[in-house]
Amino acid sequence: MATFSSGLSTVLDPRGQPTNVVQPVPLAPRLDTLEGKTVQLIDIGFGGGWEFLEEAAAWFARNIPGVRTVLKHKSGIMFVDEPQMWADAKANSDAVIFGVGG
Repeated sequence: MATFSSGLSTVLDPRGQPTNVVQPVPLAPRLDTLEGKTVQLIDIGFGGGWEFLEEAAAWFARNIPGVRTVLKHKSGIMFVDEPQMWADAKANSDAVIFGVGG
C-alpha cells in the first residue's frame, strides 16, 4: 500500500510481525513400510494440487499396490486450521500427504 502526496511515498514493511509464538511439534515417526497401509492425500486448494495428488495416487497404484490411497479436498481455505480434518486423518489413515501443486 502506498500513499502519494507531494511526491513522497509511504511504504509499509512487507515482512510483518508475528502475532504469537508457535511451539514446534516433531514429525510423526517414519513408518517401516507402506505396504498394507492407508495414505490420505489431502489437497489444500492450491492450483494444480488435486492433479498432483491424483498422479501420486496413480504412482502408488503402479509401484506399491498394497497401499490404499484416499484422495480428499480440505474443506476450508488453505490457511485455516481444521482440527476435524486432522482427527479424521489420525483415526482413518496411517500416513498423510498434505499437498500443494503449482
